[in-house]
Amino acid sequence: MGVVERQRIEELQKLLEEAAIDYYIVPTADYHNSEYVSQYFKMREFLSGFTGSAGTLVVSRTEAGLWTDGRYFVQAETELDDSGIVLYKMAEENVPTIKEYLEKNVTEGQTIGFDGRVVDAFFGKELEEVFAGKNVSVVYDRDIATQLWQDRPAMPVSKVWIVPEESCGMSVQEKLARVREKMSEEGAEHLLLSKLDDIMWLYNIRANDVDCNPVALSYTFVSGEDAVLFIQNEALTEEGKHYFEERGVSCEDYNNVTEYLKNCEIKGKVWCSCADISYMLYKLMQNRTELVDRKNPTELLKAVKNPTELEHIRECYLRDSVVLTKFLFWMKENAGKVPMDELSVAKKLDGMRAEIPGFLELSFPTISAYKSNAAMAHYSATEEHFSSIEADGFYLVDSGGQYEGGTTDVTRTIRLGAITDEMKLHFTKVACAMLRLADAKFLHGCTGRNLDIIARGPLWECGLDYKHGTGHGIGYILNVHEGPHSLRWQYKPNVPETELEEGMIVSDEPGMYVQDSHGIRTENIVEIVKEDKNEYGQFMGFRHLTYVPVDLEAIDTQYMEPSDIKKLNAYHKMVYEKLSPYFAGEQLEQLKDATRAV
Repeated sequence: MGVVERQRIEELQKLLEEAAIDYYIVPTADYHNSEYVSQYFKMREFLSGFTGSAGTLVVSRTEAGLWTDGRYFVQAETELDDSGIVLYKMAEENVPTIKEYLEKNVTEGQTIGFDGRVVDAFFGKELEEVFAGKNVSVVYDRDIATQLWQDRPAMPVSKVWIVPEESCGMSVQEKLARVREKMSEEGAEHLLLSKLDDIMWLYNIRANDVDCNPVALSYTFVSGEDAVLFIQNEALTEEGKHYFEERGVSCEDYNNVTEYLKNCEIKGKVWCSCADISYMLYKLMQNRTELVDRKNPTELLKAVKNPTELEHIRECYLRDSVVLTKFLFWMKENAGKVPMDELSVAKKLDGMRAEIPGFLELSFPTISAYKSNAAMAHYSATEEHFSSIEADGFYLVDSGGQYEGGTTDVTRTIRLGAITDEMKLHFTKVACAMLRLADAKFLHGCTGRNLDIIARGPLWECGLDYKHGTGHGIGYILNVHEGPHSLRWQYKPNVPETELEEGMIVSDEPGMYVQDSHGIRTENIVEIVKEDKNEYGQFMGFRHLTYVPVDLEAIDTQYMEPSDIKKLNAYHKMVYEKLSPYFAGEQLEQLKDATRAV
């Protein structure tokens, strides 16, 4: 492992020398800064061999480094072995950020290069600030590394399909009107959107250009009167063309967006979010007019689900919970009795989900992790690297589906056999963490940073922690990770925070990971609701959407406060009430036992 990647890095370094580029940046991104990218855009993976979903490669004439976050430290160490690429563990003590690394190493007269279509404007602007007045050039109009990828896959394209209005609860015209109201409030005459899930939401369409994300590669440019959608011609059926014509939306070819924006008439300011648009398009628009750099208005509008969406989401999560619960019962009953491994059981769960009415596809590749593999928070079993499963230790499964009525995400860890006292402690504290947050009551105006500590409390009390956020928003028949809200404890001065609003849904997923031993994560999805209102303000709370038992065989009540035991019993009472109509016979008895009071 790593020999091929070492050769590719050396070949890239030769190309950089020929192009007079000293440092070259390769992120994990497509032209739209999507979280997941199709095969065509996996240049960083091709060059480095690191397969994690997040990471940035920086190559100089003499060295190469890869930056990734705590979810992937263990995985990256393995996959970068023998490649000559240095692993930089983000947010660890004494580890420089990419910006700090470049600031320290790039010298007067040198050149930094990257493909400006896959680097977001926020990062590009940061580089501008770091090297302002230092005689450092930035070349962003060349995809140099593509010369090395002789058999690069084709750009993805799929047929667009329309979400019925009765499923999304709001027409395209209504959404455009609300967006234009927000534009007017910000003094913007135009809005440029590059974020794919925002565009899909705005036009009530979906497609399959990115695995697990039902989106189409596209851009849109909206003014007070007009709306232009840039989309691949092959994506539009005759029905689709007629659909957009009826709604006053003009369609242009996806590849013409740059030329169109260079030459179209622009009156007044253009709103474009630098966190969600490419540096290439940002520089183009900056050269034409004044910009409004705010989060896309579509993002918050999309995050607050309307009553129709919420009704579908609740039903969707219930059906999904039934299937996952039955799968977990099967796992506990058969581990050690029938041959099974991480891949085979994931395939079984995926097949069970596929039988749920309205199933479209998975919302992300199922994370099926046994024993020490689960210590890698976003581990991915492959045909080359997977583990057999026996009646011993912990098994973790993080999975979800895309349905006609919503997008699901849920994680459970179950005991399959002998576990240590330390593992019981960790499992119990993680369960307490999830339930404490789900039971929280808070004043309107709080952001996720105000609440994250509630989940980490049981672990922090023991001097423990997990290196990922506690929660993320989730789309409606859209991306499984959705902003602008999240649950994280760190303060980041340049990252805007979002108040938690009624109708948002968010994950509640604390965890605990011990390298070479075990990994635990318990994830429920919760809906943000209004509670009572009094002289102190509007109180808010959470409502469970996920109804899957927490494995009582791994719980040790000596590590729980009486209030934690009460929360666990109350949750399991709800689980039984919600799921029991879908169970019968022996499975119903299993459900009764799995949700018994402790």
